[in-house]
Amino acid sequence: MHCCPGMSGQKKHARPEPAADQDRLALAAIGMEAEFVLLLDDVPVKPEDVFGSPRNFIRGELMHRRGTSYHLPNGGAIYFDTGVIEIATPVIEIEKGCAARAARSLWEGIHFVRAELDAWEAAEGRDARLAGFSTHYNISFDAPPNGNPDRNVHQLAYLLTYILPAPVMLLAANRRSTGVGVRPRGDRVEVTVDFTPSPALMVATGSVITGIVREVMTWDSFTLDELEKRGIPVFAGFAPVPHTSRKGWLARFSSFPENPFASSPNAVSWRTTDGRIRSLRGIARDILGVFSTSIHRISDPFTFRFILRVLSGRAPSLLDLPDRPQEYEDVGRACVWEELFPRRWVNHSRYERVLIRAIAGQRLHLFDRWYTPVGMRGWSRVVFQRDDDHTRHTFPIDFLLTHLRRWDGRRARARA
Repeated sequence: MHCCPGMSGQKKHARPEPAADQDRLALAAIGMEAEFVLLLDDVPVKPEDVFGSPRNFIRGELMHRRGTSYHLPNGGAIYFDTGVIEIATPVIEIEKGCAARAARSLWEGIHFVRAELDAWEAAEGRDARLAGFSTHYNISFDAPPNGNPDRNVHQLAYLLTYILPAPVMLLAANRRSTGVGVRPRGDRVEVTVDFTPSPALMVATGSVITGIVREVMTWDSFTLDELEKRGIPVFAGFAPVPHTSRKGWLARFSSFPENPFASSPNAVSWRTTDGRIRSLRGIARDILGVFSTSIHRISDPFTFRFILRVLSGRAPSLLDLPDRPQEYEDVGRACVWEELFPRRWVNHSRYERVLIRAIAGQRLHLFDRWYTPVGMRGWSRVVFQRDDDHTRHTFPIDFLLTHLRRWDGRRARARA
């Protein structure tokens, strides 16, 4: 597909363009989203009432996504969603260190938005704070090849509601948390929990969720019988409830015999269905033991050791604190991304690099012609305008991955 020197004026037989109707990614991927309450002069407000659109406080050019949603320069997005500001990462392929890359991307978006709010504050003479509300961890779902009715995404989400709460509570929840949710979203599973102001805990949460979800996905059955077969402890008396938003299930504080967020994680007071009495930490450690191989497979070395320390009590959980930390109330200033990871664990993934170049509008030479990115369709397809005839063409990002080296090379030459 490279244009040969001296042949730019000659007609060549164009190679066929890839199909544009491909939504499902070829590579397993994760993504994170975080929701924030906006406080103006210490009063909670709806961002859509104040700004209307993110364009009214973010300076510079932004690629429009849909509605009040715009892409950020790092490949992520910002939008207003029922009274909160939501910041999302792009899709990031699942491989070792992927949760660290996703968290780094999310915090890049947070710091970008925080800087734009700083400029708006200075111009308007107001105080604008971002209070952490929730984080959503999205993991792609591989549908079974034969359409096994016992292995669909809805049954997977319900089964995960029995597995994920204990370790996720220790890693992501705080004293005021109300639940851990799991929602089936077609081609992915979305796990919802409180926002955590600690990047290290966020990476640990993402690693545990990703490792467990991807492992459970391979089981022959998604029925609850699998829990006893595999030695996974279950809280006696536990009963998940319908999720408060969209379809799915929630391990709410009222789903347990007592509120696990309000009790000590070390208190040996939880009866399990196998007749034992354990602490919340003990149950979380047992679950980690079942999934340690799959979690280790996708975790960077620092994070895997950190997970072991938190679940063993050698490093604090937010549930060990008397109350929710004050850092929740001013995200991006009171809490920031911590440079705890070697660069190779948090550098941009291939999907990120494709989306960053597309959102920056960097031209790409394909089929002996030049194409300029002008938009996105969802997270998986990029809309280009062909320079010579101004026609629109949509390419899946998996196809664009095969041309990433050329795109990267052009960017490197532009910097030289």
